[in-house]
Amino acid sequence: MGIVKTIRPYHQPAGGWGALKAMGEALVEQHVAVSGMATLAHMNQPGGFDCPGCAWPDPQHTSPFEYCENGAKAVAWEATAKRCTPEFLAAHTVTDLEEWNDFELEMVGRLTHPMRYDERSDTYVPVSWEEAFATIARHLNALPDPNMAEFYTSGRTSNEAAFLYQLFAREYGTNNFPDCSNMCHEATSVGLPQSLGVGKGTVLLEDFDKADAIFIFGQNPGTNSPRMMTSLRDASRRGATIMSFNPFRERALERFQAPQNPVEMATLTATPISSRLFQVRVGGDVAVIKGMMKWLVEADRLALREDGARVLDWDFIRGHTAGIEALVADLDATHWADIERRSGLSRDDIECAARAYARSKCAILAFGMGLTQHRHGAQNVQQLANLALLRGNIGREGSGICPVRGHSNVQGDRTVGITEVPGPALLDALAARFGFEPPRAHGHNVVTALDAMLRGEARVFIGMGGNFAAAIPDWGATQAALRRLDLTVQVSTKLNRSHLVHGREALILPCLGRTELDLQAGGAQAVTVEDSMSMVHASKGMNPPASEQLMSEPAIVAGMARATLGTRSKVGWERLVGDYALIRDDIEAVFPIFEGYNARIARPGGFHLASPARERIWATPSGKANLLVCEGLCEDPAMTDPEALWLTSVRSHDQYNTTLYSLSDRYRGVYGQRDVLFLNPAEIERRGLAADDRVDIVTIAEDGVERRVRGFRVVPHAFPDGACAAYYPEMNPLVPLAAHDPQSFTPSYKAVPVRLEKCTPAGGGR
Repeated sequence: MGIVKTIRPYHQPAGGWGALKAMGEALVEQHVAVSGMATLAHMNQPGGFDCPGCAWPDPQHTSPFEYCENGAKAVAWEATAKRCTPEFLAAHTVTDLEEWNDFELEMVGRLTHPMRYDERSDTYVPVSWEEAFATIARHLNALPDPNMAEFYTSGRTSNEAAFLYQLFAREYGTNNFPDCSNMCHEATSVGLPQSLGVGKGTVLLEDFDKADAIFIFGQNPGTNSPRMMTSLRDASRRGATIMSFNPFRERALERFQAPQNPVEMATLTATPISSRLFQVRVGGDVAVIKGMMKWLVEADRLALREDGARVLDWDFIRGHTAGIEALVADLDATHWADIERRSGLSRDDIECAARAYARSKCAILAFGMGLTQHRHGAQNVQQLANLALLRGNIGREGSGICPVRGHSNVQGDRTVGITEVPGPALLDALAARFGFEPPRAHGHNVVTALDAMLRGEARVFIGMGGNFAAAIPDWGATQAALRRLDLTVQVSTKLNRSHLVHGREALILPCLGRTELDLQAGGAQAVTVEDSMSMVHASKGMNPPASEQLMSEPAIVAGMARATLGTRSKVGWERLVGDYALIRDDIEAVFPIFEGYNARIARPGGFHLASPARERIWATPSGKANLLVCEGLCEDPAMTDPEALWLTSVRSHDQYNTTLYSLSDRYRGVYGQRDVLFLNPAEIERRGLAADDRVDIVTIAEDGVERRVRGFRVVPHAFPDGACAAYYPEMNPLVPLAAHDPQSFTPSYKAVPVRLEKCTPAGGGR
């Protein structure tokens, strides 16, 4: 494709003219330069569609440009004029397409017809919707146990589609709901309820306007949630303290030029974001958080002795929390030398951050997958909750804990029932509303679903969006297990790796995108989504569908359900799909938190799902928020191999989840390539390497399995000692399936022990 591979520093701020240029190039590349701009004018606007990218909340619509660079790319990729037709798939065998990289697959364009895999020709061939649904029904009804089927969900799925999906699977007889959240923020969903009684954040967007301090842990907002930069820029300009903790010095955490601000754009100026940016060693966040808490405790004791103002909020601690004695004892037993060694930061650095936190009246603690994707991810999140609780920063305006979620409705899917561990209240409500008895046994998450596939106990996989085969860890074993399944089904908008790593039989079911008009029997339909801050609002597409053959996700779920369950189903699938307001009525009946659902989404901005913790109501067994002890300082097991490095995975700036918008990463100065390994210059010299050398990256594990990716280019980059970084999902083959958090089952994508072996391949490896 004529792509030039270069490494050259990028000196400009995040956002600005670089963002506008990249957005324009994306629209041109997808052949929608004019129509794409018209589509963008409706994104995140009242009566329009919700961004199909990240889950950052929408502001109060004060601008017609309520989108960011990566949101615009997401729209360009969905609204593309390019098409992946039956003719294209007939001309390319699956074996041939397996040699294409993920960007090349994406660039083919929108899927236009339902397709089935033909083993004889090794191609996908057209299939009618009726035959596709009949194939699914045949396989599901042939299983001796419904728990041999896996129902996967992507965060793109709307509340309406997700609710119908869980209804179908539960009436079929299983709670097997491996979900994309299992691989990202599940540690939040599991860890926070033990601390605060809720698995979601406690802040609203307006809290960012009232905070005088914002601390960001393991999150790169400029790439993964760029609209967050508006809130950070505004906070910086009004004098709020912003401190960031991240192995990379991400450009957006340093300075940002707002594309919507004419003064900054005209004068080529930018706003500094972080007053301090601490480069934490990979896996060192718990050490930093414990160091900050230790300083707070010591400073509070000093204030008590000197009759000064207390540093800890003792009124809040005594009235609202449990566990302070055990936490203080653990902090007292933790030595500063160990904190410095594990965190990679000096005591002065940590005390600087702790003093800033102590001075603040209202502080927000934001975090991303840098905290969650570890072997002790749930405990990592709980330590951040401890830090908030010690200063009473839960349930106060301008303060709180803020998990920055990924896909636009990953939180909403869980709210409406996509969970493998349903509680009695949900199951009882489903039984009362629909008249069938749902299964009570817990089902599979991603890791346990993959384990079941490896054992041969799972036989059918249905994917509601996403790119499961690329997103999962330990490709050598897990992708082989996918290929042994009897049937794989992918509900998709574009070609991806999961269509090529398929079962003995395979179906591709093309669906409408977020930007497209959804016409059903009751007329044009709107769906709803929930953002990172629990705001629920409507989304209504306006573009003509990419093909007349496309079906909406709710209609696809209903088609599968009718074919599989037949007359024994208690659900009126046809009626529900004809008018999504009826689905919302059912959601309201099952989940009382949605009271007045249809009326409330008619209001601009939608409505907020109340958080008990935000009101200082603690839905824990003790009725208190819990200060929980994490023994030691390691997020991940200690390594004894002197040659070992901690490898962390990152997304490029031209990437969203597994979707690649290009092979470049301009903020890190990487162009036209992804087979790169970031190391600091001292580590490169220490290991006898040089810039541009090629290395194999090999997992250090004790299970006797070799996990290796080949031919990665060494790129010098400011990065902590003892660590390296490379792109996701290219690093996923190195993550053992067993390397996951025992509480949340989140894979340890952010910390894998590896060694490097110098090589001289003919070219880079995937």
